[in-house]
Amino acid sequence: MSDLLTVSEVAEILRVDDTTVRRWVKQGALEAVVLPHVNARQAYRIKRETLNKVLGSEGLLQ
Repeated sequence: MSDLLTVSEVAEILRVDDTTVRRWVKQGALEAVVLPHVNARQAYRIKRETLNKVLGSEGLLQ
């Protein structure tokens, strides 16, 4: 199974703000798993393999 990364982890890897990662997910630019949530903010997890594909370098972040 693929590793799941939090929004914060992805933001740190890409050196962007968490809000930017959330915007990309909402716009469909970055595929994410939407977790069931109780709070107002949705929780997302991004597969490591998805991030590698976006970066254009399969296996870069293993």
